[in-house]
Amino acid sequence: MEKYLYKAYNTIYESEEIFVHKQTEGNDIIEIKMYRVPISEKNREGISYSLVFVRNEERVVGYDNCEKHEKDGNAHHKHIKDKIVPYVFTDEWKLLQDFNKDVEKTKRELTQ
Repeated sequence: MEKYLYKAYNTIYESEEIFVHKQTEGNDIIEIKMYRVPISEKNREGISYSLVFVRNEERVVGYDNCEKHEKDGNAHHKHIKDKIVPYVFTDEWKLLQDFNKDVEKTKRELTQ
């Protein structure tokens, strides 16, 4: 399996790709990146992820566990339009389901 470099908390780690996908449709872009990373105190699940839905070059929905938004020891969160909301991470499959659900809901809201 191919190895990738992953930076977190000012440290560079080796990581393994779990799933990477980019889809473009008109002015919409969906990009998903998930990597297996070393388990640590800051990353207890051993996963780094970024899932984003962009419309007209503006992020509308985003899920990630970037430490920049860490709150109460939890970096998991989602961006819904202008708001940042804590996210309860369960596993990669639930993450994809929740992201897809928010994308579909937001698309419906944007077309109303």
